[in-house]
Amino acid sequence: MEKIPMTAVGYARLEEELKQLKSTDRPGVIKAIAEAREHGDLSENAEYHAARERQSFIEGRILELEATISRAEIIDPAKLGGSTVKFGATVRLVDEDTEEEKTYQIVGEVEADIALGKLNVNSPLARALIGKESGDSVEVMTPNGGRGYEILEVSYQ
Repeated sequence: MEKIPMTAVGYARLEEELKQLKSTDRPGVIKAIAEAREHGDLSENAEYHAARERQSFIEGRILELEATISRAEIIDPAKLGGSTVKFGATVRLVDEDTEEEKTYQIVGEVEADIALGKLNVNSPLARALIGKESGDSVEVMTPNGGRGYEILEVSYQ
């Protein structure tokens, strides 16, 4: 099976979600199903069907998280270092057209969240940045056409 690269922070977040699902959400939905069963006719019981649907979602998410965690390859960016961009790097960029500065950390797919500055290692921007250094420019194709970025700083924390 293919390993899934992720940071220690991303791994801890997945473990915490799994713990929450198993210790709180799963017992809660089992209780809700039992209460809904007590209301009688299950064929017309909306509470029962909603609880079963929620249970299905929880069990599916637990399986997904367990599979991801079992294949996780934890990479500590602080131990990497160097001046070139690679997995785990925090990269400060400037858009060459708008002069807008952005900072992204290159992370695994499961922990990527662009709103939090976590850039999927498989994204077009991350792929363009990998192997580059401070001062380099990269060109990235976006749905709105090509965008140019200059790398201002590369760090590993």
